[in-house]
Amino acid sequence: MELSIYNNKGEKTSKKIILDNEIFGVEPHKHSVYLDVRSILASRRRGTHKTKSKADLSGSTRKLRKQKGSGFARVGSIKSPIFRGGARVFGPVVRDYSFKINKKVKVLARKSVFSQKFLSNDIFIVDSLEFNSLKTKNFVNFLSNLSVEGKKVLMITFDLYMNLSLCTRNISKVVVSLGSSINTYDLLNADKILIEEKVLDTISSAHK
Repeated sequence: MELSIYNNKGEKTSKKIILDNEIFGVEPHKHSVYLDVRSILASRRRGTHKTKSKADLSGSTRKLRKQKGSGFARVGSIKSPIFRGGARVFGPVVRDYSFKINKKVKVLARKSVFSQKFLSNDIFIVDSLEFNSLKTKNFVNFLSNLSVEGKKVLMITFDLYMNLSLCTRNISKVVVSLGSSINTYDLLNADKILIEEKVLDTISSAHK
């Protein structure tokens, strides 16, 4: 499992690197990927939706008509859902949508996506993602040299580089993430993944 290493100008160098077979060469496990992505997206839901029940409404508590003999159905409150301005039955309430899955499932999910991206030739190893220039134009040239311009790109870095953050903030399809905080959804959502060479050790230790 050997890949060429590119420089931060997008040019292929003479160096090559052998990737960890336990991370980039496993049999993809689709159900683990599904569970992890579902968990990530569920945890991002705010869950602040709410409608008013009878207890939340202000209104008279007077009984509208007598219980029997009127010929109409029994009515106990003007806040009843059958009246205009009344409460809503079984409406949404504030809740937490997040749920937990096992750590081993998350690790297997990330390994599965890494392996699938490797098989699809969607992974690039870059010797350094620390740029000296703040110009977005230079960064776009870098993407163009790698033939990934206009695609959804995930950049996995060893550190939070200020210049990289500044020159990518105006490019909507580029996501920068630390190697210690990558998740399955970002990996799966990316068309191409650029990995800084020195972050590979971090990725390997986190997935053993």
